[in-house]
Amino acid sequence: MSTTTSAIDAVDAGATSLLRFATAGSVDDGKSTLVGRLLHDSKSVLADQLEAVEHASRSRGQEAPDLALLTDGLRAEREQGITIDVAYRYFATPRRRFILADTPGHVQYTRNMVTGASTAELAVVLVDARNGVVEQTRRHAAVAALLRVPHVVLAVNKMDLVDYAEPVFAAIAEEFTTYAASLGVPEITAIPISALAGDNVVTPSATMDWYGGPTVLEHLETVAVVADPSDDPGRFPVQYVIRPQTAEHPDYRGYAGQIASGVLRVGDAVTVLPSGRTSTIEAIDALGQAVDVAWAPQSVTVRLSDDLDISRGDLIAPTASAPGVSQDIEATVCHVADRPLTVGQRVLLKHTTRTVKAIVKDIPSRLTLDDLSQHPAPGELVANDIGRIVLRTAEPLALDAYADSRRTGSFLLIDPADGTTLTAGMAGTAFAEAAEEAPPAAAADDEGWDF
Repeated sequence: MSTTTSAIDAVDAGATSLLRFATAGSVDDGKSTLVGRLLHDSKSVLADQLEAVEHASRSRGQEAPDLALLTDGLRAEREQGITIDVAYRYFATPRRRFILADTPGHVQYTRNMVTGASTAELAVVLVDARNGVVEQTRRHAAVAALLRVPHVVLAVNKMDLVDYAEPVFAAIAEEFTTYAASLGVPEITAIPISALAGDNVVTPSATMDWYGGPTVLEHLETVAVVADPSDDPGRFPVQYVIRPQTAEHPDYRGYAGQIASGVLRVGDAVTVLPSGRTSTIEAIDALGQAVDVAWAPQSVTVRLSDDLDISRGDLIAPTASAPGVSQDIEATVCHVADRPLTVGQRVLLKHTTRTVKAIVKDIPSRLTLDDLSQHPAPGELVANDIGRIVLRTAEPLALDAYADSRRTGSFLLIDPADGTTLTAGMAGTAFAEAAEEAPPAAAADDEGWDF
């Protein structure tokens, strides 16, 4: 077996030990209770944490501990009984480690769901069995599809309040699966649960013998989320140039950063973007040792056989699979700031380690997530809006399509005045591209800009 093959096999086996997932759903569907139940029943809650929750529950007149308080940490959340901010929690079982994001269910906090699910490999969408699929359920399914989350779990919660009826579960599962599949969600798993009672969360339910599938935790532990890194094109954004210029290393020139995707090998012919200059990987240093191969998401230092003008923000990629560069970007975005994004607005665009000036040339449409219709030429996007925009950047960017790479196909728009994050962007087409495109709005007047 070659060194390269054994290295890929090693990362493939090791990466299965970590799963990032997010929870979403409508208000009062029980997201925080589900997360609390997962933590509690998997023995991932420290004694002092459980004691604090029990004390808080008693002060609110509750006899049993309210497990939702394990994630609803803000005072406003506890007082109102809702989730406002994204709560990240870390826990582990003997089979896998987890990073979870408990996201809000309110419409006005859709942007928080985008934040929590942007790095997730799986999304758990909760539905109240009494209410079925509602507008916010469809909205969260659409956001998961936009963000290319590869696995979606439909957790039909509060089955205890509908007498654990199988027909209720089957009808909800069919409706949601049909809708999510139409958005392009590749894998959907439906599980009937009661987060409050613990049915099918960590242990199988004794009252739903008609269900023979996995519990929520069992599915989280076994879902396949690891792809072979060699299937993805190599992408290495340069974060820092290392030039020690010491007596021991007088001519050392290394380019440090984290591999965003794919595999890099010594001897690979590479192209440096956006300049387009080419060279060959002479050496790769990882953890102070020379290696022949490295893969995402390792942090390494790459040395090239030629002395090129390379700085932070440049992208090193194998020549055979190098992305194109452009100053014109079309993307689907979610606007996260309270101030609107308008046509003609000047912004900073941050892509991997590179930040450039840009101008919003057009906002062709805004997406209505309820029915996936396009509202043409809205002129601006306000908080929580998802829409299509056209950008012109001051310098060329090596941007992949988000459908091909969630890491190098995403970017942020930033207010140049105060550094506020305005918008999260996904380059290329979105799931709603099949809808009829709206006619483009008039281009903004960019007089005074030299790009």
